Amino acid sequence: MKAYPYMHKHPTSGQTTISEGMDLRDWFAGQALQGIYAKGNFPTGIMFDTAKEAYAIADEMMKQRKEVPNE
Repeated sequence: MKAYPYMHKHPTSGQTTISEGMDLRDWFAGQALQGIYAKGNFPTGIMFDTAKEAYAIADEMMKQRKEVPNE
């Protein structure tokens, strides 16, 4: 699933460009990463561990989207 898909029509040429946007999982991971650093919860270890943690959170968010029906 993609986050922020959009279509843009150039004002003078009329050419339409379509972008699927970024993966929703990547967007969730970026949001989780911001939260981790905003709270000052700096994981012990290298930055790779922080990225892994952010994607683990994103994976749980994606899992919840499948389990909970849209309201």
